[in-house]
Amino acid sequence: MLRPVHYNTAEGKKRVDSLIKRHFEISSQHEARVKEILEQIRNKGDQAIVQYTRQYDAPYFEIKDLAVSQQELKDAYSKVDNDFLSSLRKAISNIEEFHMLQKPKSWMTTREDGTILGQMVRPVDAAGLYCPGGKGGKTPLVSSVLMNAIPAGIAGVKRIVLATPPDRHGAVNPHLLVAISEVGIKEIYKMGSAWAIGALAFGTETVAPVDIVVGPGNIYVALAKKMVSGIVGIDMLAGPSEVVIIADESAPPEFVAADLLSQAEHDPMATAVLITTSARLAEEVTTELEHQLEKLERQETAAESLETNGLLLKVDDLETAAEIANRTGPEHLELMISDPWGLLPKIRHAGAIFLGNATPEPIGDYIAGPNHVLPTMGTARFSSALGVGTFLKHSSVISYSREAFQKDADDVIRLAEIEGLTAHAMSIRVRQG
Repeated sequence: MLRPVHYNTAEGKKRVDSLIKRHFEISSQHEARVKEILEQIRNKGDQAIVQYTRQYDAPYFEIKDLAVSQQELKDAYSKVDNDFLSSLRKAISNIEEFHMLQKPKSWMTTREDGTILGQMVRPVDAAGLYCPGGKGGKTPLVSSVLMNAIPAGIAGVKRIVLATPPDRHGAVNPHLLVAISEVGIKEIYKMGSAWAIGALAFGTETVAPVDIVVGPGNIYVALAKKMVSGIVGIDMLAGPSEVVIIADESAPPEFVAADLLSQAEHDPMATAVLITTSARLAEEVTTELEHQLEKLERQETAAESLETNGLLLKVDDLETAAEIANRTGPEHLELMISDPWGLLPKIRHAGAIFLGNATPEPIGDYIAGPNHVLPTMGTARFSSALGVGTFLKHSSVISYSREAFQKDADDVIRLAEIEGLTAHAMSIRVRQG
């Protein structure tokens, strides 16, 4: 299990440097495999989807099974309980309320010479959302549906398509279907992994192509999104989940340990880090991790994650802790300190920031309202959470009066000729009259 390390030691500096430079390797074999899958989808369409689905998901899958029927959506409601529906609708309401505040407006401005300039905000025409199967449909990722679909709807996307792999029997978990139905998606396809991303990007006989593909997934999904980027837009290339917790003497060790494990259980490659000013807390968290680990269903995954990527780091002050966090740019940052609002202004880079002992990261995953699709692997230094803006485009609007044109014409000619673009200059000259 983890043992605390002081930052002002050679080992501490080395561990922090490794954390800052963290990345995950993608083998050439994975890349070749995904490239082959995408080529098959591009060339064979529906036939390739059926082939891969039979091979990896549902052995008796047929093309008629590809689209989820309205009857399947209706039947799903009879297979979930009212408590689930209540929690789901509460989450939807909170996520909608938060994301409504993100919607930008088009604008125009005028100058005295008659020039009109502005920006027109418009949604993409079609968005493809990917939702992983979750252990063959046994652990449906309901929250992923909400976090991707709700911002797309608020952005005004007319056609929202969702792809998710079927289980062995060709079905989709009813909890997932109910979540999809509750956010208003009607076009749903049973397809997974890289072939689903390819179908959304290129289109097939059954699946019309989209303009942007978003959603989480395994390495095959991430690679496929990377390879189709440019043909379509994508949200981000997400790596393994990660949390950095800054804690002082006031943080309950059982809370800290539980929050570290909540990320470690995701993936053996997940990163869970405690940065603390308290040597006592670091030692007590070590004990708590051992105790709580025994109770987890994903005990082996969490243990491997902590052993490979976990870190308990002792620092001398909270300013140092904040600066290390900024240098790492974590996906999730928890401030479990006596005055979290006081440290917040010093935080520059994090996907989402959770303040205080009553705000664990899972609150943000499911119910608070902000999006849980966040930048990982240090990319929070330059990128943001998925949101309404992910599905929007900004077009500049320019309208010159004759007076404004004459005023700027000579300047444009001068700049164009400096760049050697004589046709640009001619476009202006022929209008000078």
